[in-house]
Amino acid sequence: MPTSRITARFDKARTQGRAALVAYIMAGDPDLETSYRNLIALRDNGADIIEIGAPFTDPMADGPSIQRAGQRSLRAGTQLGDVLALAARFRAEDSDTPLILMGYANPVHHMGYTSFAAAAGEAGIDGVITVDLPPEEDHELREALQVRDISVIRLATPTTSDKRLQIVADGASGFVYFVSVTGVTGAGAARPAEIASKIARAREVAGLPVAVGFGVRTGDQAAEMAEIADGVVVGSAFVDHNGEAAVTGDFEAAPKKIGALAKELSEAIAKARRA
Repeated sequence: MPTSRITARFDKARTQGRAALVAYIMAGDPDLETSYRNLIALRDNGADIIEIGAPFTDPMADGPSIQRAGQRSLRAGTQLGDVLALAARFRAEDSDTPLILMGYANPVHHMGYTSFAAAAGEAGIDGVITVDLPPEEDHELREALQVRDISVIRLATPTTSDKRLQIVADGASGFVYFVSVTGVTGAGAARPAEIASKIARAREVAGLPVAVGFGVRTGDQAAEMAEIADGVVVGSAFVDHNGEAAVTGDFEAAPKKIGALAKELSEAIAKARRA
């Protein structure tokens, strides 16, 4: 069952005394074939959970790197159905690695919540993050996804109050995505000491693992976050390698560099708590 895959992966990481590495790539950037090879490279080099981005024309939560990735993907003609097909291709040969679809509400609404949930379930999606759909407005999508046992993953921030955390937690499953800094993806790095208590509070209120992201790019940063969170999310640093490939035309280089970065991050995370 999809939600169970997420739970199992966090349980595995906890048993091994480490945080989980959650890696993000934009589907269709620079093309769908390279995206597939990127998924394999992430899986083979230590990514525990993979977030697949769905491109959107108005990505309000994304910083420059992921905005550019979305634009490249849209220019390549990528649509939501293509993202789901990419997930299905990966799932056909990997039944264990959790896949999270991350995007915006408009394409999902356009497809129809019931149709989307059915297609996501068939594709092997484990969880969905719709960054611009607040808890007060996601009940139709949440109900459709629950029928397929697909997690609704919600976001919390350092400024989220206890009262708001209760709302965020209500109906959420899988894990809580903790946005470590104010701003967009790829923004400046947070100071772990300043958010450690807030991450602990989010975990306590939600009763779910907490994965922290936004601003994590290096092994050292990932290791610091791994000491205080159940998972560490890295996105822009991976996406930038696809940007380089799009400029040089060397699409073969992207999976290799993405795999190398995933290995660096996973090894740093594995050593963090032991240190």
